[in-house]
Amino acid sequence: MASLIRPHGGGPLKPLMLTGAALDAERARAKTLPTVTVSSREKGDLIMLGIGGFTPLEGFMTHADWKGVCDGYRTAAGVFWPIPITLSVDAERAKSISVGAEIALIDPDDGSALATLKVTEKYTIDKAHECQTVFKTTDTEHPGVKMVMTQGEVNLAGSVKVLSDGGFKAAYGDLFMTPTETRAEFERLGWSRVAAFQTRNPMHRSHEYLAKVAIETCDGVLVHSLLGALKPGDIPADVRTRAIGKLIEKYFAPGTVVQAGYPLDMRYAGPREALLHAVFRQNYGCAFQIIGRDHAGVGSYYGPFDAHHIFDEIPKGSLEIQPLKIDWTFWCYACGGMASARTCPHGESDRLLVSGTKLRKWLSEGADVPVEFSRPEVLDILREYYASIDEKDKVEVKLTGHSAR
Repeated sequence: MASLIRPHGGGPLKPLMLTGAALDAERARAKTLPTVTVSSREKGDLIMLGIGGFTPLEGFMTHADWKGVCDGYRTAAGVFWPIPITLSVDAERAKSISVGAEIALIDPDDGSALATLKVTEKYTIDKAHECQTVFKTTDTEHPGVKMVMTQGEVNLAGSVKVLSDGGFKAAYGDLFMTPTETRAEFERLGWSRVAAFQTRNPMHRSHEYLAKVAIETCDGVLVHSLLGALKPGDIPADVRTRAIGKLIEKYFAPGTVVQAGYPLDMRYAGPREALLHAVFRQNYGCAFQIIGRDHAGVGSYYGPFDAHHIFDEIPKGSLEIQPLKIDWTFWCYACGGMASARTCPHGESDRLLVSGTKLRKWLSEGADVPVEFSRPEVLDILREYYASIDEKDKVEVKLTGHSAR
């Protein structure tokens, strides 16, 4: 049987989560250390370091790493990486932390110790430069830009020992799978050619079509849902994953889909985030990453297929995982089914364009949703959710909703 793709960097998975006696000892030691409470985004990054999703990284990046990633997609050690993975504190807190010191990194949600960090460097960055290179904009209306511009003034670099999954296993059960676990499941199923489908939204007919196109040529698909923080107006992970589970149960052949979740917050970095998704999906065991329209985009900051083009612009050999680039998809009334701009000869008047923005708007207004847009079982779950939220939240959904994936 063919083997799964190697983890990023060519070596074994490198989970930084301690176990057993070492975990107990480090948790006890963390109680004696100075503390820094991390942000929601940093928490997700820490957990990905812990479970091996960010293999082969060993902690938070140095200034040389930061500059190399921003300007040339490479860490100082030469590892391909598309988005800086950094930890920041305010200037006053930074003064009290010495290079060489060890600190405990605290969960912002429950106050427990998530990790310990040995500080190897303190440095400041040009935040506008990071935003321009990663997000292609310095507009603070962009949620990713806002995240960077409001973070602390000083970055702390160093290796980490991770002590917790941040409560994701307790919250999501078997849906929260580590790279070790997804790889074991793929091997159990006899899969080697696995495609990853990224989503932060419930799957409508366009998403279903993308996944089924991949299944035609691969052994199976990992439907990989973001479980971390989203922007206001996006549908919560528990609702989204329940809707996806129902779609898989009703409309996919058994044994062709694995649904799982990962702990990151969205950065909304468009093309660069598509590359980050590819990096960690390779660690999860996927040989292909489905890239549709406006992957990880927000608003109108990126062209609809910028995430396609970036895979052709990065240095050759940067990734072993390969993109499955799929054109604009829609329901075509003339064709009588889902199609793409590459397969359908008909005009716009025959096409129903399917997007998460449109779906959220219709649902928040209580409007009818065409059957060509979303499966009825999925709509039942989403309507139940929208009926449970108050009018203020429904207005926010309409005002802040952006495109899918």
